[in-house]
Amino acid sequence: MIGSALRDGLTSFLAIISLAVLVGQVVVLVDAALRREDAYRAAGKLTKPGWLIILTVAIAANMLLGLLFTIVGVVVAMVYWVDVRPALKQVAGPKRKSDSGSNQGPYGRW
Repeated sequence: MIGSALRDGLTSFLAIISLAVLVGQVVVLVDAALRREDAYRAAGKLTKPGWLIILTVAIAANMLLGLLFTIVGVVVAMVYWVDVRPALKQVAGPKRKSDSGSNQGPYGRW
């Protein structure tokens, strides 16, 4: 009785973790899709289609093949998030005025 409750709780916990990983991977895929193609080349990274294919395969493997591929997918998403994304942001420059560090508020200097 206690064993089945523990097993059910562990199964629910792993399902929540898998869902969180899947959501994180989709966020990374959307971020990669929204970046400019030339920024990838300028940053010296793999091309945009290459990253989109890798991230899409990682998401599909996560959904279809289980834990080992979930771990691989997390690693792929983390590599993009901590290595490629900052390089792309540096090449592309700030998206908004507030990102430029110029002490500008919505109605002028502050």
